[in-house]
Amino acid sequence: QLHLVESGGDLVQPGGSLRLACAASGFTLDDYAIGWFRQAPGKEREGVACISASDGDTDYADSVKGRFTISRDSFKNTVYLQMESLKPEDSGDYYCAAPTPEVAAVQPMCLIYPGFYGYWGQGTRVAVSS
Repeated sequence: QLHLVESGGDLVQPGGSLRLACAASGFTLDDYAIGWFRQAPGKEREGVACISASDGDTDYADSVKGRFTISRDSFKNTVYLQMESLKPEDSGDYYCAAPTPEVAAVQPMCLIYPGFYGYWGQGTRVAVSS
């Protein structure tokens, strides 16, 4: 059973930094595209970043390009989201997600699209406020 657990969310001042972690169990992260998403109260879930399985290619939402970096630690079976220069509009619950094994087997490239993913973590909360 695929299992994802996010951590690292916190209250931070504007301009600050955070690193979120997405720890996987039950599967090898290297074999799966992984996405990070966020959802603010009253808003739809939006894609933030993703990393592909095959070559580690990354993609980012325009709103976070140049500020966020997604990376993967194969030994720890963990994907990270390093967030810099945080803004109040970055606040929300952050989720990592993986596709189903059937999808992962045929699509190593990641998509910043929630419908691509079948497994989700429970989320970690980020609050950016002074």
